Amino acid sequence: MESVHSKKEDCSGCSACYNTCPTNAICMKADEEGFLYPVIDQALCVDCNNCVNVCPLTQDGNYKNENIPEILVAKHKSEEVLLKSTSGGIFTAISDAILGEGGVVYGAEYDDEFHVLHKRAENYEQRNSMRISKYVQSNMGEIFQEVEKDLVDNKKVLFTGTPCQIAGLKAFIGHSSLAYNLYLCDLICHSIPSPLVWEDYKTLLEKEYGGRLTSVKFRTKEIDWSRENSKKAFLFTTSQSEQVHNDTRFYKLFLEEKTIMRPSCEKCRFTDIHRASDITIADYWGIEKYAPEWMDKKGVSIILINNQKGEELLRKCNDEVKYEKRPKEEALTEQQRLSEPVKFPEGRNKFWEDYGKYGFEYIIEQLDK
Repeated sequence: MESVHSKKEDCSGCSACYNTCPTNAICMKADEEGFLYPVIDQALCVDCNNCVNVCPLTQDGNYKNENIPEILVAKHKSEEVLLKSTSGGIFTAISDAILGEGGVVYGAEYDDEFHVLHKRAENYEQRNSMRISKYVQSNMGEIFQEVEKDLVDNKKVLFTGTPCQIAGLKAFIGHSSLAYNLYLCDLICHSIPSPLVWEDYKTLLEKEYGGRLTSVKFRTKEIDWSRENSKKAFLFTTSQSEQVHNDTRFYKLFLEEKTIMRPSCEKCRFTDIHRASDITIADYWGIEKYAPEWMDKKGVSIILINNQKGEELLRKCNDEVKYEKRPKEEALTEQQRLSEPVKFPEGRNKFWEDYGKYGFEYIIEQLDK
């Protein structure tokens, strides 16, 4: 087997192939844009085709549920939880339910150098750092194998991630009885920004402000929760300054210029109302227009209940969460990624050519002009 995929648009980097390979012939390597892709060591490959067969992007239906989900507006009853969450605190509620039953939670987190990777949490303190937004593709490593081990040990597992990561895990676990204790929660994903750009951005901030980064935070509840405010704050501190700084240039590359997303995002198979997960969560943008009594400046969530397991998971949170059913037309109007993928600008190729030739600081200089 020469390659798992024929073109980059057909690989989301979910790592199912890497975790499935019986001879460890596959490693995940970053390309010139910083995105991880599977590379096969031909000396170790036995042409079993497991890697191709497990890829969720090649499967009919992409492991998505066929039914139309139930749409809910929701928020946590605790103001403290709302303030520490990105939107309405639903991730906290459902992960509390799993942890309270002796289960474990998997989600995206920072390491000490603020690389984004998926980690395992077996208590509330470990889980808490997963509650905030991280607009970078997470490194999955061998996390699917860790999930499988927990399921073999008969633990309940909540796995949260992007839709393509969810589909990758479903493909890896397959139709095994192990899936009985596995609960899947995806986020309505705008697209996946480049880890390379994130690394260069961190380096630039340290150069401009001095010292090492000591904290980073996309979005903040220090300003009112709203769609407009969601891209107004990227807060950080450095070792040479305790002052909290705000810089939004990464947001501009991501949300306005739309140049730093993974190639597969423009061909995303998961930007519709049929989800691969049991439960889907995101910000309930526009709720102030449709049901102003639900508007809360501390955050409001949308929930998609995609199947019976999703319904079961939400029921576990009845004491912590208030919610009600809403028309699906609201979600389709306000959440563009429930109807179509992101569209790349015509200048995306030129952007990456300039990035390779001149480096990140040149890109930022052009951005500031």
